[in-house]
Amino acid sequence: MSRPLTALIMVAIVACGLIVRAVWDGPAPKIAGDALYTAAIYGVVLLARPDARPWAAAAVSSGLSWAIELAQLGGIPEVLWPLLGSTFSPPDLLWYAVGAAACLIAHTLWLRRAPAG
Repeated sequence: MSRPLTALIMVAIVACGLIVRAVWDGPAPKIAGDALYTAAIYGVVLLARPDARPWAAAAVSSGLSWAIELAQLGGIPEVLWPLLGSTFSPPDLLWYAVGAAACLIAHTLWLRRAPAG
């Protein structure tokens, strides 16, 4: 997947996150935000390594999301709360995995339909 296409998809992911937060109340924006956060990390992985296999990008993005969430158990500096959060929430781990799985499926399907080259 090309870097410009990956960057465009990342912009769409961020836009989706902002729209969800602006339109809905309750748990939906939080759940969507968790999955989209991991999807954005997936995009960063692909920007760094455009040739990354979907399973590897999913593992890295999910792993980084989990690591950030688990770091909240030890306390994250307050200045980083807007980016990394401040409170550990076990259900977030599930939604990070859902976001990574959605990216893995979408990326795999994209690679199967795209012509070689």
